Amino acid sequence: MIKSKLSLSVLLMMLMGSLMFSSCSDDEEPTGGGDDTSTLFEESTVKDGDGIVIENITTITDRGEGVGTMTFTKDKTWVLNGLVFVNSGQTLTIEPGTLIKGKSGQGDNASALIVARGAKIMAEGTAAEPIVMTSETDGGQLPATARGLWGGLIVLGNAGLNSSPGESAIEGIPTSEVRGLYGGSDDADNSGKLAYISIRHGGTDIGAGNEINGLTMGGVGSGTSVSHIEIIANNDDGVEFFGGTVNVSNICISYCGDDNVDYDEGWRGKAQFVFVNQDPAAGDRGGEHDGGTDPEDAMPYATPMFYNCTYIGNGGKRAVTFRDNAGGEYHNSIFVNWDKGVDVEDLPGDGEDSKKRLDAGQLKWMNNIHWDVAGNDATKQIVTASEDASLSDIDLLGGANTGGNKVEDPGLVAGVPSNDVSGTGVSGDAFFKTVTYKGAFEPGKDAWIKGWTKTDADGLVK
Repeated sequence: MIKSKLSLSVLLMMLMGSLMFSSCSDDEEPTGGGDDTSTLFEESTVKDGDGIVIENITTITDRGEGVGTMTFTKDKTWVLNGLVFVNSGQTLTIEPGTLIKGKSGQGDNASALIVARGAKIMAEGTAAEPIVMTSETDGGQLPATARGLWGGLIVLGNAGLNSSPGESAIEGIPTSEVRGLYGGSDDADNSGKLAYISIRHGGTDIGAGNEINGLTMGGVGSGTSVSHIEIIANNDDGVEFFGGTVNVSNICISYCGDDNVDYDEGWRGKAQFVFVNQDPAAGDRGGEHDGGTDPEDAMPYATPMFYNCTYIGNGGKRAVTFRDNAGGEYHNSIFVNWDKGVDVEDLPGDGEDSKKRLDAGQLKWMNNIHWDVAGNDATKQIVTASEDASLSDIDLLGGANTGGNKVEDPGLVAGVPSNDVSGTGVSGDAFFKTVTYKGAFEPGKDAWIKGWTKTDADGLVK
C-alpha cells in the first residue's frame, strides 16, 4: 500500500512537470530562473472523439526572460499568451510549416511576437510549407475582414534613425517595456531571416488608438533578410518601417484596415515586388511615407527605393503620400483604382519638405502606370499639397524626376498585367533583380503569391 501511494505521487509530479517545460534540445535551453521569472511553456492536446491526439499545443507566457534560444517546431501549435519576446542574445528558429497563434486581447492583454535589439529570428518557410502567424480563434475559415484579433510580428534592430535622441520606443507595445526600444548606429545590423510567412488577422489595440502593425520593423539593418511575406486582414498598417536600412522583396499586403506600406524616421532600404490589394470597403493609402518626426528635417533623410510594385485600391483614398520631408523613389510600378494619385507635401517658406526632396532628385516617380486614378486626368496624377490644401500640378509625363509615367490600362487579371507593360530594367544595384516589365508580377506567368498565401487561397485578387 505504501508503494502504491508513492507511485501515485510520482505520477502526479511527473504530470505536473509535463505541463511546464520547453521542448528544446539539450543545447537549446531557454534562459531564465524559476516559475516567476522564466518563460512558461504549457503543454496541452486536442483529441478527437476517439481520444486520438490531433493537435499538440504549446502556450507561451513571457515572464521577462524571453523565449530563450530555441526552435518552434512544426509538429506543434505555438500559442502566444501576451507579449512574447526574443531577448537580446537569443535566437528563435521557426521551422517551415509551423503554426503560431496569438491569444485575443487588447491593452495589457495584447499578444504579439517581438524580436528585441540584439536578438535574431530565423523563420524561413517555403512555398510548400509557409509559416503562418494568426489568431487563436482562426480555424482556417476566418474571412479577410476579420481584423484586430491579436497583435503581429515586431522586429527591432540597431540601425540608425533620424529622430532624436536616436533611440525610440516602438509603437504598438507599452512604452514602459524597455525591450521595445530600437535604433542605434549599425546600419548593417542583422536581425535574422524572414521568408514565406503569412501574418493574418492582427492589429489589436493596446490603447488610445495605438494598434500593432502586421509587420513592424524598427531600426532593422541591411544584414536582415526579408522576402515572401504576406500581411492580410490587419487592423492597422500592413508593414511599417521606422528608420533602418532593411531591404525587402515579394511582399503581399491584402485587406488591411489602414495604410499598406508606411515608413518614418528615415528608412533608407530597398523594396522590389510589392503587391497591395485593398478591401473594397476598407483601407487608407497605398503608401504613407513620412520623412521624420522630431525634427522633420533631420538627417539621414528617408530615401528608400521601390521597383515593381502593384497597388490596387478600392476607388478611394490616395495611392501614395510623401510628407514630413520624405524622399523616396518608385520605378516600374502600377497603380490602379485610386481616388487621388501622388501627394507631395509642399510647405510654405524655405524650410525642408518633400517638394524639396523632389527638386533635389531624392524623390522620384519614374516609368510608372496609372489607371482609374483621379479620373484618368493626367494633370492630377502627381500634385503638391500645401499646408492649406491648395493643389498645383507637377508634369506627370515630362518632369526631371517624374518622367516616363503613363495613364493607360495595364489590363490586370488577378493582379497580373495582360497588356504590354514593358519596364526599363534596373542597373547599378545588386539587390534589385533586372526585369523588363512593370508591376509586381511577370506577365504570362503565375503570380508569386500562388500556393502559399491566404490572398490566393481565398481568391481575393480580382
